Amino acid sequence: MATVKLITWNVNSIRIRMELLQKLTAAENPDIICLQEVKAKKEDFPWEAVKSLGFEHIALYSIPGYNGVAILSKLPLDNICEHNWVGKQDARHICATVGGSVEIHNIYIPAGGDLPDPIANLSFAHKLAFVDDIAEKWEQQSDSLKNKKMLICGDFNIAPLECDVWNHKAMLKIISHTPVEIERISRLKNSLGFVDVIREFYPEPQKIYSWWSYRNPNWQTNDKGRRLDHVWVTEPMKAQMKAARILKDARSWERPSDHVPVIVEFDI
Repeated sequence: MATVKLITWNVNSIRIRMELLQKLTAAENPDIICLQEVKAKKEDFPWEAVKSLGFEHIALYSIPGYNGVAILSKLPLDNICEHNWVGKQDARHICATVGGSVEIHNIYIPAGGDLPDPIANLSFAHKLAFVDDIAEKWEQQSDSLKNKKMLICGDFNIAPLECDVWNHKAMLKIISHTPVEIERISRLKNSLGFVDVIREFYPEPQKIYSWWSYRNPNWQTNDKGRRLDHVWVTEPMKAQMKAARILKDARSWERPSDHVPVIVEFDI
């Protein structure tokens, strides 16, 4: 049995953040990195630079200009599959199997804009429908899927718990922590009985965040963060999870993403 280190990170453009990806790889030596917001179509993706870091196996689902998800792996990737939801081919979900048994899903849930009204704001309506679409699919397949070893990670753009945001009451009308979003993400979590890996190692009510706004230049002192980036596993994988942490220091790197890497380790 070997221990695998997996990192999920909204990189906010891999071409802009390539030096930081090199820095992250040198510091953490991960086996797998799941990236969101790659922002590079296939012909623009830095294939050779990524492979030079040791990631010989790359699963990429991208479109021109925005979004994009990728799984970078030192381990072979099997059964690579792109998923589309609510009728949009917008490069937000890719999955692959590692070690012959663990199915990894890398998901970038839409941010939803600024107005938490699905009638007035179609981006918010899209976000809610996106989560519902996945939840409904997995609910329908729960008898077969809940016994599989599945790891779901990515930028979910929702902070579900009171201790996932700097101020629960202040955030209730702010997209990412509204009751309707929390209801949707809870449905998704319950669809296959997922375990929130980060909270297994940092239980409530401990506050822990993975995102700090670019609009907040004093983010380190006021710490007005949100936990938008998640790693969940199905029950059959729970006992294999060995460690988890959030790399907060990465937010102070030069030209950082507004998200920081979330790191887990598991036996395979």
